Amino acid sequence: MSYKYFKRDISWLSFNHRVLLEAKDESLPVYERIKFLSIYSSNLEEFYKIRVSGYHSSILKSISRDESEEEALQTLLEINNEVTEQEKEYYRIFNDMILPELEKNNIILYQTDEVEPFHKAFVEKYFNEEVFPFLQPMIIQKDDIHSFIQDDRIYQTISLLKRKKKKNNTEKLRYTYAIMKIPHTKLPRFVELPTFDGKYYIMFIDDVIKANLQSVFPGYEIVDCYSMKISRDADFSLENEDQKDIAERILKKVRKRKIGAVTRFQYDKDMPDYFLKYLCETYEIEEEELLKGGRYLNLAELMKLPNPLGDKLKQKLPQPLRVPELENNNSILNVLRKQDILLHFPYQSFDYLLRFLMQAAFDPKVLEIKVTQYRVAENSAVINSLISAAKNGKKVTVFVELKARFDEENNYLSSELMQQAGIKIIYSLPGLKVHAKLAYVRKRSNDAKEPIKGYAYLGTGNFNEKTARVYSDKGLLTSNKELIQEIDEVFRVLEGKPHIRDFKHLLVAQFNMVAEINRMIEREIENVNNGSEGRIVLKMNSLEDKGMINALYRASEAGVKIDLIIRGICCLVPNQSYSRNIRVIRIVDAYLEHARVWYFYNNGQENVYLTSADWMERNLHRRIEAAFPIYSEKLKREIIDILLIQLQDNTSAAWLNEKLENVFKRDDNPPVRAQQAIYKYLKETTGL
Repeated sequence: MSYKYFKRDISWLSFNHRVLLEAKDESLPVYERIKFLSIYSSNLEEFYKIRVSGYHSSILKSISRDESEEEALQTLLEINNEVTEQEKEYYRIFNDMILPELEKNNIILYQTDEVEPFHKAFVEKYFNEEVFPFLQPMIIQKDDIHSFIQDDRIYQTISLLKRKKKKNNTEKLRYTYAIMKIPHTKLPRFVELPTFDGKYYIMFIDDVIKANLQSVFPGYEIVDCYSMKISRDADFSLENEDQKDIAERILKKVRKRKIGAVTRFQYDKDMPDYFLKYLCETYEIEEEELLKGGRYLNLAELMKLPNPLGDKLKQKLPQPLRVPELENNNSILNVLRKQDILLHFPYQSFDYLLRFLMQAAFDPKVLEIKVTQYRVAENSAVINSLISAAKNGKKVTVFVELKARFDEENNYLSSELMQQAGIKIIYSLPGLKVHAKLAYVRKRSNDAKEPIKGYAYLGTGNFNEKTARVYSDKGLLTSNKELIQEIDEVFRVLEGKPHIRDFKHLLVAQFNMVAEINRMIEREIENVNNGSEGRIVLKMNSLEDKGMINALYRASEAGVKIDLIIRGICCLVPNQSYSRNIRVIRIVDAYLEHARVWYFYNNGQENVYLTSADWMERNLHRRIEAAFPIYSEKLKREIIDILLIQLQDNTSAAWLNEKLENVFKRDDNPPVRAQQAIYKYLKETTGL
């Protein structure tokens, strides 16, 4: 039988549509819904910079993909058609749902440059004093040198007519065209106007400029003014680069992102054909790069929309819970000598991980600390802890992944800071990204039988205290000897030292991960064939690897019951004869679902793994990833209970069907919103 698969990027668009649907949820406060509009736009911008650029390259035959040139063009057309439909829905939600909801709360967001009489003086004064000095209008002509259009910036394009003393009606109109970038670094996107009659007024800076265009172009009649923006190719590959000077070469490529090839030309859908044609000819825009937008572009900036009523219109998130075992003991390392600790972010405080690192930095018996760095916060508390450790005489090694997309420069700058403090920095491995989230501490012990004791943190998410407030992740603090030994071996791999390849506890990509996953799936199939129950639950961000999907299809055909909680890309097609035992749900809510959890029933001897790895070809075959087992029965039960809560969600969860549609899970059971239920479960379990 021939198996089917969803196209990766069409599947991703289905996920982003699910994000958009949160903006329609009238049970959410209006600024929470606006947040999801912003996230949708931000996601789409990155998608065009990274993923769509590959299709353009394939069409130009400059790179090789799995798809042929014709297939790449067909997929690109599918992408643009789907995005066009989603954007229509986006603006319907914005105009027909969000704006009226704001008005109910006496917040008026102008949708025109026709200013109310009571605001005219303020807007004109604001424009003259705050805006006009930063404007740089330029006349554009097809056959002349014209200004370079930066990516991800809003431009206003204006058509003009020269004013004449006497008009000759028989003379053909000859337009002059100008382009002007909105000075985003100098001005806020939204301007708060004086309140009037108990109402709060906000205006796009776009409209402030449009309302005063005549003073920018004296001697001309303003005919039309429309917004446009360009997305440029921001992808680059260093997969085959060797170690020498890798940091310098990555930085060079990062800085060239701003001048990459065009992947999307977005424009106001009301722009007349004559105007659009002129711009396309002038800037050499191809038809497949054109995408209609609304009056206002770059709406990722809605995240900055002023909120004059504050918390009343926002979703209030609960305070992170405290963990009793760590609250009742001053030393986290002492706690770990007796038991493993499982942390659930952001339900529980990220401070415990920071305390773990800081205590290691100041403990006189700690000899060495090793950490992997993929994405860290700016002014990172994690980096500060490691610098403190180095200054306190500890040997500190940090493996810095410079190829973490859009964080390359931040990672380079933080590594420079660490090097100045005496920390040993090891940069990216040739041909591989290091995505595993590991921290390892070596400490002298008073035990003569075990003079050196090891402690470790293994996580599903980054060492980033800022994203930990909104990303749902899990982390294990442990001193388990078997895990510690194998974590040490992973670091030996990263350091290029001699190492074993026989991992028995950790599942490590490039070594045993794929083989062990297949073995566990086959074991569930065998158990079903022997008359027992077969059960798999997998929670991930993305499922794309065809080898893994085929293994799940075979398990489904054998009768293994499989539940998939996939937030993003899912190339597995449900509701087929070979996937009849597979159910796929998406959960989108206040927190970004980021933890990866693998559960295998194993005839009642349940296996649970946590990991940073998705089942994508890149994670399984081109990265260093680590999946770690949970051996504590108490902690294992905790994870399974949380998985069951997520599977019961009938509020934020949506089924993914065979048409890539998000079908909200609605049933007659009492309403369950998983993220709220998980917080309640952990609060009742921990008591703090």
